[in-house]
Amino acid sequence: MRKQEEEAVAEAAPFRPEEHRFGPTHWFEDLAVGQTFYINSRTQTESMFAAFQLASGDNHPIHYDREYCRARGHRDMLAHGLQVAIQGAAGGGIFPHVIGDALVGFLEQSSRFLKPVYCGDTLYPMLEVTALKPGRTTGVVTMKLTIHNQAGVLVCDGEHKYLVRKRPEAGREGS
Repeated sequence: MRKQEEEAVAEAAPFRPEEHRFGPTHWFEDLAVGQTFYINSRTQTESMFAAFQLASGDNHPIHYDREYCRARGHRDMLAHGLQVAIQGAAGGGIFPHVIGDALVGFLEQSSRFLKPVYCGDTLYPMLEVTALKPGRTTGVVTMKLTIHNQAGVLVCDGEHKYLVRKRPEAGREGS
């Protein structure tokens, strides 16, 4: 049996890192208004609060001092709005994997912070395609961001725009 395994391995195609991916690239034309892209839920832990403070440099006690927060009527530390908005990062979900090599870049984003988010809350982000604006070789994909908490309350919404390549035409590949 050992010799057969060695022969099977020898006959197998060589590993190619560029083929180690989620699946085939989906181009601008493959997207549809109303299509949704799931992003993993995340509980806002003390570690996440500390990491955001470290990365942002924001040291206001409303985000990092429980007693300060409670003295002002909050049940726990209050998440910074940008800490909430980054939970909607497309890379935390499947969108960039679905479009693969068609992704050119993240163009813009907006956010509205509708309800407070506290340490211990679990957030459920989602992106939904709301508009597709084609260009010559690329298109702009507009997506609505929604973030709900564990109680089903919409705590943040906004918009993302991405530049995505159209399917290459024969003879135009790589341009």
